[in-house]
Amino acid sequence: MSNAYERDLERREANHQPLTPLTYLERAARTFPDQVAVVHGAQRMTYRDFWGRALKLGSALAKRGLGKGDTVSVMLSNTPAMLEAHFGVPMVKAVLHSMNTRLDAAIIAFQLDHAETKLLIVDREFSGVVAEALKIAKVKPLVVDYDDPEFPDDAPHPKGERIGSLDYESLVAEGDDDFDWSMPDDEWDAISLNYTSGTTGNPKGVVYHHRGAALMAYTNTIHAGMGRHPVYLWTLPMFHCNGWCFPWTLAVQAGTHVCLRWVRAKAMYDAIADQGVTHLCGAPIVMSTLLNAPEEEKRDFPQMVTFNTAAAPPPEAVLAGMADAGFAVTHLYGLTETYGPAVVNEWHSAWDELEPGPRTARKARQGVRYAALEGLAVLDPETMKPTPPDGETIGEVMFRGNIVMKGYLKNPNATEEAFAGGWFHSGDLGVMHPDGYIQLKDRSKDIIISGGENISSIEVEDALYKHPAVAACGVVARADDKWGEVPVAYVELKPGKPATEAEIIEHCRSLLARFKCPKAVIFAEIPKTSTGKIQKFKLRDMARG
Repeated sequence: MSNAYERDLERREANHQPLTPLTYLERAARTFPDQVAVVHGAQRMTYRDFWGRALKLGSALAKRGLGKGDTVSVMLSNTPAMLEAHFGVPMVKAVLHSMNTRLDAAIIAFQLDHAETKLLIVDREFSGVVAEALKIAKVKPLVVDYDDPEFPDDAPHPKGERIGSLDYESLVAEGDDDFDWSMPDDEWDAISLNYTSGTTGNPKGVVYHHRGAALMAYTNTIHAGMGRHPVYLWTLPMFHCNGWCFPWTLAVQAGTHVCLRWVRAKAMYDAIADQGVTHLCGAPIVMSTLLNAPEEEKRDFPQMVTFNTAAAPPPEAVLAGMADAGFAVTHLYGLTETYGPAVVNEWHSAWDELEPGPRTARKARQGVRYAALEGLAVLDPETMKPTPPDGETIGEVMFRGNIVMKGYLKNPNATEEAFAGGWFHSGDLGVMHPDGYIQLKDRSKDIIISGGENISSIEVEDALYKHPAVAACGVVARADDKWGEVPVAYVELKPGKPATEAEIIEHCRSLLARFKCPKAVIFAEIPKTSTGKIQKFKLRDMARG
């Protein structure tokens, strides 16, 4: 029998609506229509215009037949078109698939096919590699060229040829200003798709839902300390976990997006000084770029800038250098499967008074759960029991909550494995400290995080084994001041089969995206167990030197 709180108190349209980040932009446009929403070079877009262009994009997609469950893939830099896609695509209940702009043609083709892409928006900087991918791909999406009007003269890659049947502005122009956009039918509906790595062997297309994106947007404002009208510099690629959900976050407080096509010191300092940037996110390479910039490229600025980093804990010297330069670093941790960072090293002011050793030890910890994450634990993966909170007993870091993915697209086995026992298994090994802070100790998935990019050591090893001279190999991470960590390969050659380091690296470049290739090759006898299994832990010890 129901109780009095359930009788006649029904869930109805007036008191229950699906959570979605789309409503944040609508509210910002109504409340602060003249507030600058987007800065891109000389371009300025108000919230009125941002909302209007998102509506027109959504309308144009609907007219082109896009609807619920259809995939719209984008190969875009951090530009206004990418921000518009984060709202316009889900307005028609379609799913946004943001591709890593550093991928090679084979992996791009694989993702397009696996996602069953219906429409593809391509920045002309990447048209060459995408054109190659489309020759390989089975799907034949409608291809739209994005011709960035603020494309800089010093771009690392020139604009390629147009490969689409229309350009982005023409597509947007097809839309109606008064488009009647749709809320999701259910907040559990998919909003975006992100692939965890390039490998085609066991595809991990992570699916986000509207509820998780909405909650992550709220919680980002809390843990990044965003007050009204923050100014956010886009140093983090928007293709990476949907930019940790910050494309949706900024609308909550009607903040300003300052677009940046790629990370370079002068552009960052100019934006911070001229636009009053208050927040940015990035890997250690971004910190290195800022700190090691030529003096003539650095600028003074009066505000303290919050810098969120989710890679390995920055060394004490780097943190001190960042503080001196006007940046307050917040250390985060998460995965693609948790919408980006879901753990924060909540800093206690009393820790500032500790001696350098204990203070550094606390900074090395990943931290505690985000406000929107319901569960964070270190468990024994066999028994699913919590490990003792002694800072020593190693277990697997696991998550539970609303900012955990729906699952892996078209990969039920991987989904079930990831959610075994009622928790999401991160694959990362760590310890729980007595005060409830977790600290990573190793990665059971053998993933190397270099410059914010995930590199599968297994994928690199597969490429190495295709060289005719390689008998055995192992790829591990080596600490790097610039990139945080980089892949290095230990290679054992076949008798009578010589090879050089340069030859091995070039071989890898013929098979892998450049950022995945080993930065060094060490020829040595590979340590193995009695059964012939390579002992990765010994290789890691060797890499640490």
